[in-house]
Amino acid sequence: MTTAVVLFTADLRLHDHPPLRAALRAHDAVVPLFVRDEAVTAAGFAAPNRTAFLADCLRDLDAGLRRRGGRLVVRSGRVTDAVCAVAAEAGAVEVHMAADHSGYAQRREDRLRTALEAERRALRVHDAVGTVVPPGAVVPQGSSHYAVFGAYHRRWSAERTREPLAAPRAVTVPDDVRSEEPPTRRGEVGVSPGLATGGETEGRRRLTAWLRGPLDAYAGLHDDLAADATSRLSPYLHFGAVSATEVAHRARARGGPGAEAFVRQLCWRDFHRQLLAARPAAAHDDYRTRHDRWRSGPAAAADVEAWKGGRTGYPVVDAAMRQLAHEGWMHNRGRLVTASFLAKTLYVDWRVGARHFLELLADGDIPDNQLNWQWVAGTGTDTRPNRVLNPVLQGRRYDPRGDYVRRWIPELAGVGGPAVHEPWRPAVRDRIGGGYPPPIVGLPEALARFRTARGL
Repeated sequence: MTTAVVLFTADLRLHDHPPLRAALRAHDAVVPLFVRDEAVTAAGFAAPNRTAFLADCLRDLDAGLRRRGGRLVVRSGRVTDAVCAVAAEAGAVEVHMAADHSGYAQRREDRLRTALEAERRALRVHDAVGTVVPPGAVVPQGSSHYAVFGAYHRRWSAERTREPLAAPRAVTVPDDVRSEEPPTRRGEVGVSPGLATGGETEGRRRLTAWLRGPLDAYAGLHDDLAADATSRLSPYLHFGAVSATEVAHRARARGGPGAEAFVRQLCWRDFHRQLLAARPAAAHDDYRTRHDRWRSGPAAAADVEAWKGGRTGYPVVDAAMRQLAHEGWMHNRGRLVTASFLAKTLYVDWRVGARHFLELLADGDIPDNQLNWQWVAGTGTDTRPNRVLNPVLQGRRYDPRGDYVRRWIPELAGVGGPAVHEPWRPAVRDRIGGGYPPPIVGLPEALARFRTARGL
């Protein structure tokens, strides 16, 4: 009888799980293992919303394994130590895991391989588990990665991808490998009150509901703030509770303009991962510096606090920031508008905003968060690095009736129609009184400041 360990990381599912299926084909028993990595906590990445969502995912994964005769083994500590200890307890001959291409993940993989080989155990790493197309699978001639999305999208779309795998019917786990109790979100302090339920069961339910109809309207409605017509699958993709490969296959099978636009968003996700795999420093350094001298000091700090609290005086910005605080999630158009407002209208370092998003987003991960922030700030891959999103015009265009603003800003609930986007106008100000703040900066003044700083 042979045994393998399957190390789960950001792939917390049973459907379309290549490492698990490979281990089950090759061995009589497996140990599905998740390590609560102390390095994640030490790095400050264990934000309450993600910790709570992760707890849901782990409990759901354990329940799915138990329905198949197995269970999830949970340990805490350093990943290398925990994996080696479990492998020794189980007498495992090898460890299977999904590839990850961040700088930390690469170091973790190297340490784990070295430690396992010293014990005469093998590490098997499986690609295309967390992405549709793995980083490095398509590269331009003479470069390690694509820096222009359009060119990457053309190559990515033509790439042949693997077929999704069914969930295993049975999983045999040795009885004598001890486990901690899977964590629960109960008692987690600082969780957003509207945070979604995590886990593969909920993720697959949402995916099926999305594919049955709402996907068809995605091309026309994905930027409509009030319609809330996006999949909301991003937290499930972040934790691997649903498979990006399966999502892409099922959306393509549905077909149509909505599916095409939606799959393009999965390509953006892979684009950022291949970029960060080639340039790990872009997690904290400008991909393309503009030599910005970002504002700092008390005035800038006060502006940042107003932005975080949804009190800038610009309704569409404030509505999106309040949605983030309440749900641990924000509509993608809201992310673009709020990021542009901080980095360009307030001219505050994009890293300040990226850090705040990571403190709240259930789907907050380094490639998408950091590189999207840089794209908006003009220090990333945007081919128009100095564009500034006007929050009033964005509100009128993507929330034309003002329903999104009124949903999140009760102080403006009595203002009908598009007038809600300019509450400083006398007729509106008289109606709402002093409950909602005036703008913290004038848009012409802010634009002039930004253009001067960039030497435009």
